[in-house]
Amino acid sequence: MYTTLKEVTTVAEKLNFTVGAFNAHNLEMLPEIIRAAKEMGAPIIIQTSVDTAKYIGYDVLVSVVKTMADREMVDAVLHLDHARNFDDIKEAIDQGYTSVMYDGSHLPFKENILKTKAVVEYAHPRGVSVEGELGTIGGTEEGIHVEENDKVYTKPADARIFVEATGIDALAIAIGTNHGQFKSKTEVNLPLLKEIHATVDIPLVIHGGTGVKEEDYPELINNGIRKFNVGTELLVNWTKTAKESFEATAINKSLRYNVIPANEVCHEIVKHKIGLFMNVDSPLVMR
Repeated sequence: MYTTLKEVTTVAEKLNFTVGAFNAHNLEMLPEIIRAAKEMGAPIIIQTSVDTAKYIGYDVLVSVVKTMADREMVDAVLHLDHARNFDDIKEAIDQGYTSVMYDGSHLPFKENILKTKAVVEYAHPRGVSVEGELGTIGGTEEGIHVEENDKVYTKPADARIFVEATGIDALAIAIGTNHGQFKSKTEVNLPLLKEIHATVDIPLVIHGGTGVKEEDYPELINNGIRKFNVGTELLVNWTKTAKESFEATAINKSLRYNVIPANEVCHEIVKHKIGLFMNVDSPLVMR
């Protein structure tokens, strides 16, 4: 079923797991990502940057994800990630995205509240979920770069005010993760996560998930992480596999023979991650 972020995170909260949010960098990898979720019997969030949405077409992405969700019987969300421009968010909502993220993390606190609230006021009457962000994630994603020294952790007291004032459906928090990190792993601030989770009653989101140690997943999930973003791991492995395929192939061989192995690598990564995200060894919450 083609559904919303609020719907899938509500189920995740009751059953104490996190929903994998996987960045689609091209149209080719999309079907295998969704089929991987089907094999695992889990919901999935397909997310795109604004640039990817413009490159493929908002309407095309909506049509593909909606069609595959219905055909494969998978609960799938289509989410616009890290949007800072109201026009881009409006375009996504009007074309049929079921979830959007307004990234006002670079703004002064009050301005972030007001602009995020404006997005909520447009999205919610149209049945679209909204993710906000408080604090700054390090690293680089789609041209947005934050230096290590400029990272700002999410303050629990600010998080409470932000959630209450904006009416968002999920909150992306800064607890030490970095966008684009794949050569090393980060030390997430688990005590801070626990404090935020105790302060706000809303699904929490991890960005820069590729750089998070897998052994930390259960602790993150058990403390309120209900959306877990994975983008760089898919991008790096798709590109690496495609480069190897293209290097070895004849120039007149069909392109699909070079692209299919790269898509299959993404399939296996998504299956593996979802298996960990399901948090099978932890108790249910059932709130």
